[in-house]
Amino acid sequence: MNAAVIEAKGVNLVFQTGDGPVQALKDINLSVSKGEFVSFIGPSGCGKTTFLRAIAALEHPTSGSLTVNGMTPDEARRKRAYGYVFQAAGLYPWRTIAKNISLPLEIMGFSKEEQQSRVERVLELVELSGFGKKFPWQLSGGMQQRASIARALAFDADILLMDEPFGALDEIVRDRLNEELLKLWNRTGKTIGFVTHSIPEAVYLSTKIVVMSPRPGRITDIIDSPLPRERPLDIRDTKAFIDIAHRVREGLRAGHTDD
Repeated sequence: MNAAVIEAKGVNLVFQTGDGPVQALKDINLSVSKGEFVSFIGPSGCGKTTFLRAIAALEHPTSGSLTVNGMTPDEARRKRAYGYVFQAAGLYPWRTIAKNISLPLEIMGFSKEEQQSRVERVLELVELSGFGKKFPWQLSGGMQQRASIARALAFDADILLMDEPFGALDEIVRDRLNEELLKLWNRTGKTIGFVTHSIPEAVYLSTKIVVMSPRPGRITDIIDSPLPRERPLDIRDTKAFIDIAHRVREGLRAGHTDD
């Protein structure tokens, strides 16, 4: 068994608002091993993104323990343990794709030569070789999101955190990017935390599916997927896939009835 790279024990997170305290996460216990692909699924407001942001030190638990590579999330952020991909690609329109990808490398003080070699490598990883000199507006939505993934990969963190990166894309593009993301994960061996609203997407991509309930966000089920690592899209027609999807749906339903 690989060592846990993300470990949550009894994590609670309460936001203080003008209308009083709001509990976003309640008693979250989860262990993610190196190289796993973990999807977080649940209804809007269930704490999926809040938990991802807590891993990235963008939010801070009120109580409980949360570690990333054995460190606090703040320490892991300083050591650049992860890359983060947001819902929107967030590319600067005045910078070329290559310059957008190299931005974190510039901030981190990498040499021009190192920046160039890393940009070329990650463009190849996300199948955008030859597009480095284009501007974001010259690329489709799916290509822009791949450029955003490339930027998160550029400094070669072991963990990739992805907050509904394909949610705004049409189903055909989304299917293709799901396939490409699986290939990328297989090639790089990275640990991926992935937030989604889509049951088929969660089942298709993941080695582990974390099902969450409406606020206060709790984990209602953790499903270890029996599917093989190599997954053609038509695996979605198999009994094994349909059975996992059914269990996810039951977990979501149970979360609602627990309220």
